[in-house]
Amino acid sequence: MNDNSGFMGGLYLIAEWGMKFSVTNLLWILFNLPIVLLVLVFLMMQQVQGWLVLVIVLFFMLPLLFFPATTAMFAIVRDWIIKDEDGHKLFKSYWKYYRENYIRSMANGFVLTSVWLVMLGDIYYFMDKSLIVALLLMIMTIILFVFTINLFSVTVHYHMTFLKAMKSTFVTTIGSPVLFLAVAISCGTVLYMSLHVVRYLLPFLTFSFLAYLSFSAFYRNYLKVNDKVRAI
Repeated sequence: MNDNSGFMGGLYLIAEWGMKFSVTNLLWILFNLPIVLLVLVFLMMQQVQGWLVLVIVLFFMLPLLFFPATTAMFAIVRDWIIKDEDGHKLFKSYWKYYRENYIRSMANGFVLTSVWLVMLGDIYYFMDKSLIVALLLMIMTIILFVFTINLFSVTVHYHMTFLKAMKSTFVTTIGSPVLFLAVAISCGTVLYMSLHVVRYLLPFLTFSFLAYLSFSAFYRNYLKVNDKVRAI
């Protein structure tokens, strides 16, 4: 009886977590649906003029949609990790966090979208001109990627002004090598597996799981730093 209860309890736990990840992932895609459609159009475009128009449109849509939606997703997984909340009322919680963090997320989005645009433009320009510069830019891109992920964690974990959040994220990204590697490797692995091995994970797991792994690493680092501060 106990074995059956334990087995059934394990199945229930797996199903519950699968539901939480899937619903949150689908909500994130739903809130980013205009961007998803634009990216699909972008991939089918053959004229450079069309690409430029889409890039300009995406420049404004990413801060308005992608960053608020991703911040809300990180806030949801933060509740799972810190507050041990269940998966009930996911849409209500997601919408709440979306509205609460919209302005901060949008401000973060315009800054980071601008930086990403410059970075990708430089990589495109130098790719065939200087291998060394291109490699350096690729390394900087990885740093920028981890910085972007950490900024979502900082945004949902602290109530900071824009400049303080940027400074805190920079210190966290550069000053915590273990966190940096954890975020870079875990996110890189999840994205590679989802894009090249098991693509059906993209609509149901990839992005919420990526957020969960990233915030888990961030929170462990946060607890470790706090313990060191208390010990001084």
